[in-house]
Amino acid sequence: MDFYEIFLAPYEEYQTYQIYLEAVAAGFGLLSVFFSMKKKIWVYPTGIISTIIYIYLLFKFRLLGDMMINFYYTVMSIYGWILWSENSKDHIHIEIKTTTKKEWGISVGLFSLSVVLVGVIYYFKPYIENHFSMQGITLGFYHLDWANYLDIFITSVFLVGMWLMAKRKLENWILWILGDFISVPMYICKGLGITSVQYFVFTILAIMGYIEWRKSLIRKRVEEFVG
Repeated sequence: MDFYEIFLAPYEEYQTYQIYLEAVAAGFGLLSVFFSMKKKIWVYPTGIISTIIYIYLLFKFRLLGDMMINFYYTVMSIYGWILWSENSKDHIHIEIKTTTKKEWGISVGLFSLSVVLVGVIYYFKPYIENHFSMQGITLGFYHLDWANYLDIFITSVFLVGMWLMAKRKLENWILWILGDFISVPMYICKGLGITSVQYFVFTILAIMGYIEWRKSLIRKRVEEFVG
C-alpha cells in the first residue's frame, strides 16, 4: 500500500468539515500533551475539547464503541482536572511524584477492570451499531479484528496512564509512550490518517515529557536535600 491508499483514500468519503474537525481535534490533543509535559493544568481543558470532537466524529463514522471510549476519556479528564486543581498551589502548575507499590497494585486492578468493561462494549457493539436493536444481529466477539483487540488493550493502558497522570505520577509517561506507539498502526487501519500522525507525534512528546518530568523530580529532590 502506498501513501495515498493509507492516508488519503479514506478521506474521499468524508465531508470537508469532518476533515477539518479531525485536524482540530488532533491539534488540541497535541496541545494537551504539550501542557502535560510542561506540568500545566491546561492539559485537561485542551484534552476535553479533543475528546468531545472525537466523540462526535466517531458517532458520525458509526464507530460507536470507540465513541463510548472517548466519552470515558472525557470523564477521566474531568476527574484529573479536579485532582490537579486541588493539588496545585497556583492552579496552573503541579508537583510530581513517583508511583508507590500500592498504586502499581491499583493500576493492575484498573487495567483488568478496563479490559473487562471495554470488552463488554465490544461484545455489544453489533447491538449498539444497529441502533440498539437485536433485529438481525448476533452478540459476541466474532466481529472483532486485530485492531479491535488492540484497542481494548490500548484503552486499558491509557486508563491507567490517565489515572497516574491525575495522581501526578512520573510513570504515567511510560504508559502513554506504549499506548501512543501502538495506536499509530491501529488508527491507520481505521482510516483516520490524521489521527495516526497525531499519535506518532504523541509518542515523541511522551518521551520528551518523561525526560522533562524526571529531570524536574531529580532537581526537586536535590533542592530538598541541599535545603
